[in-house]
Amino acid sequence: MYNHIMDLQTKLQQAPSSPGIYIMKGAREKVIYVGKARNLRSRLRSYFQKSAALDERKSKMVEEIRDFEYVVAKNELEALVLEANFIKRVKPKYNIILRDDKNYPYLKLTVNEEWPRLEVVRRIVKDGALYFGPYVPAGSMWEMLKFIRRNFPMRLCRYSLEKPFRPCVQYQMGRCVAPCAETLRTEADREKYLDIVYQVKAFILGERKELLTNLQTRMKRLSDNQQYEEAASIRDRLRALEKAWESQRAITPELGDMDVIGLYRDNGEASVFMFFIRNGTIIGQKDFFLKNLGEMDVTELMAGFIEQFYSKEMLLPPKIVIPMHARLKTQEEWLSRRSGSKVRFIHGKGELEAKVLRMAEENAFYSFNKHKETRVDETILKIKDLLGLSRVPHRIGAVDISNISGSEAVGAFILYEDGKFMKDGYRLFKIKTVKGIDDFAMMGEVVGRYLKNIPDDGDGLPDLVLIDGGRGQLRSALVAMRPFDLPVELAAIAKARDEIPRRKATVRSEFERVYLPGRREPVYLEPLQPSTHLLQKIRDEVHRSAISYHKKLRSKRTLESPLEKVKGIGKTRRLLLLKHFGSLEAIRKARVEDIAALKGMNKKVAELVKEALMSGTGGYYNDQ
Repeated sequence: MYNHIMDLQTKLQQAPSSPGIYIMKGAREKVIYVGKARNLRSRLRSYFQKSAALDERKSKMVEEIRDFEYVVAKNELEALVLEANFIKRVKPKYNIILRDDKNYPYLKLTVNEEWPRLEVVRRIVKDGALYFGPYVPAGSMWEMLKFIRRNFPMRLCRYSLEKPFRPCVQYQMGRCVAPCAETLRTEADREKYLDIVYQVKAFILGERKELLTNLQTRMKRLSDNQQYEEAASIRDRLRALEKAWESQRAITPELGDMDVIGLYRDNGEASVFMFFIRNGTIIGQKDFFLKNLGEMDVTELMAGFIEQFYSKEMLLPPKIVIPMHARLKTQEEWLSRRSGSKVRFIHGKGELEAKVLRMAEENAFYSFNKHKETRVDETILKIKDLLGLSRVPHRIGAVDISNISGSEAVGAFILYEDGKFMKDGYRLFKIKTVKGIDDFAMMGEVVGRYLKNIPDDGDGLPDLVLIDGGRGQLRSALVAMRPFDLPVELAAIAKARDEIPRRKATVRSEFERVYLPGRREPVYLEPLQPSTHLLQKIRDEVHRSAISYHKKLRSKRTLESPLEKVKGIGKTRRLLLLKHFGSLEAIRKARVEDIAALKGMNKKVAELVKEALMSGTGGYYNDQ
């Protein structure tokens, strides 16, 4: 231990006094924390000084540090970008990690096209189009699209309109003015179409007064011109708009565009709740639950959250309301550069901002309590009692294997935690050590390989691992687990099969059952119980993962050409053979002499090709 400290002290002396990021590593070179600093040497020293005033969480982290690295940056801004990207990719356990890596949906209005259209996208491109969003959750966006399709006859299709073609059924239904038709492309038609596009834009932005005035003026003009049918259509659109706006969560247009971040924390955990407000209307909301925070400073917490959340591709508002007074200068500069215009962090300066911040903080409080008091918790407690476990299995792993007669054998591990499947905890394995059909040995290999990669500190370790199978699979998993001496409980869940002799058959023989170590009789799962449904749900998910991986490998093998396995047959010769004969079947039927006669071929190679195609195996040939 003394030598270890001396090594770190030597490295500290070599660290530069430059901006950059530092990477703390624990056992087995595992990254446990990534931070940024204006002065790397000073920041790194602050962790290892005896007089360092570290909170409990940081002190625990320092105890685990075995090594560190650093990357020098040009300035603090570049360091922030490096830090955010590194955390997103590696997910160190002492950083704030958001399990939300998908880009949010946006509406894209292609005003850069001659005949604009509306579509849903998750990528924002600087192409001259207008983007609206983010819509989180996406339900309100799809409802808006349905409303637009019913009330604004603008095209929603992706077809190229370079060449005219016959209108589709949307035109016949009155839901599109059909700019695809050659006869509907006059200047007057385009002017009318662009007016519809303007109305759609105003509707999405919530510009009620402007849109209503425009439509009422248009309706009066049509009525004065005795175009009563078109005027009635505008009247119906006005009524539909007023009804649609009743359900929108409009606050006030004075708020403009902003994101509002509410925070509630208690006992080392926190809930962050966000409102996405555009043109004074709440168009989306999202909550996050953060764990293992300890006594982390609120400014550090918020800075870490902001860097992770806004590192994804998204439209940025000019204002972000945060739940505390803090100077996040580097984060402001980073977001401003990404946005192309000024982005500011404010703390509810005005009455309206303070009001929506209180709303966000109230929702963060409700979200926190909802997370802590879910029905899933009750179900997990029931599983603990049902299976006689030593502790509540908050984190449940599951393992399954898949193969056909030992071919393309694979294994899968999935993770379930806090009421949902944690996709970043999934693992897939190709079976390496087992030949032939031996499901028990395959299960043992997968369990052993998974546990081998668990950090020494047990970070990420499941409380319970479910094995998809019966007693045999459970025994193999127990043998594989024994060398690791980890505090993980095992259980095997078997589907309802007629394994019980007929003379002993009971109603219970039709139930699914769970086998446990050291217990002779299984635990039968009563149908319709929440605990049964949850265990089945976890088992079905790992089964799906294993089957999907197996099918992927099998289809890949099926698509491989037998010629690829013949030594001496490269890409050029394969193309030559297929081009000349037309198919593998034709090559198989061809004579050796015909194959050898092709340019670049010879008799030895021709014989190997025939042998491979006739036997279904690849031959070996040395061209030397």
